[in-house]
Amino acid sequence: MFPIFWILLVLPLVSAQTYHWGPCPTPSVQSNFSLQQYLGTWYEIAKLPAFFEKGKCIQADYTLRGDGTIRVLNSQFYKGKVQTVEGTAVVQDHKNPAKLGVSFSYFTPYSPYWVLSTDFVSGAVVYSCTDVLRIFHVDYAWILGRSRFLPAEKVEFARQLLAKENIDTFKMSVTDQTGCD
Repeated sequence: MFPIFWILLVLPLVSAQTYHWGPCPTPSVQSNFSLQQYLGTWYEIAKLPAFFEKGKCIQADYTLRGDGTIRVLNSQFYKGKVQTVEGTAVVQDHKNPAKLGVSFSYFTPYSPYWVLSTDFVSGAVVYSCTDVLRIFHVDYAWILGRSRFLPAEKVEFARQLLAKENIDTFKMSVTDQTGCD
């Protein structure tokens, strides 16, 4: 009875998400990942649905803090104004620096933020997954660019990479990056 209660409690939160039965997949991440090269501004090109992202002109700015954590500043244009949220990212295992954890509240644990692929200068593919009692999982995936638009072949490469890692991109949508400046 107890697990069913939690599932019923969590289901409204994931109704706009991409969820699947079973535990999270464990895709391969970028080898030779350099956090220093990854820092800076990334623009969201496409994403799997995320309840916290409803606007347009979505971007994330990553900067290193003095204590070694990463300041994450996400912004979007929604309902006529720019909305921002600040969080913290950490490298959770220095042997595998492409597997970061991100949190946007002192009260929540770090969520996975795995960089599956990046060339550091034009594009990146990022994946996150939340396991719910190993009964089902909620997927998040982002295709990011250093500019607001990526060539179609780079977007297709990113989608194929996600598919190869058994991440369903059926619900992936393009982010509106027009009229942002």
